[in-house]
Amino acid sequence: MENLKKEVKQMIIESLFLEDIEVEDIDSDAPLFGEGLGLDSIDALELGLALKNRFGLVLSTESEETRKHFYSVTTLAEFINQNKAKD
Repeated sequence: MENLKKEVKQMIIESLFLEDIEVEDIDSDAPLFGEGLGLDSIDALELGLALKNRFGLVLSTESEETRKHFYSVTTLAEFINQNKAKD
């Protein structure tokens, strides 16, 4: 799971062009939006597209469940792990 978290962090950095941030700078359990990493709704769309391209995941933008998965790197990694297991 730690490798998946690192991969998610790297994907966030690359897909959102966060040039001043390193993988080690991102706390796995900190919120991605608001007070945590400070991402916004545009970043969420970009991140959703990156998840689709890298992991083949399709997310509903209106779903409350999707918002829960986007809370932190840990929740995203758990979501990816659960959905990869279903393949």
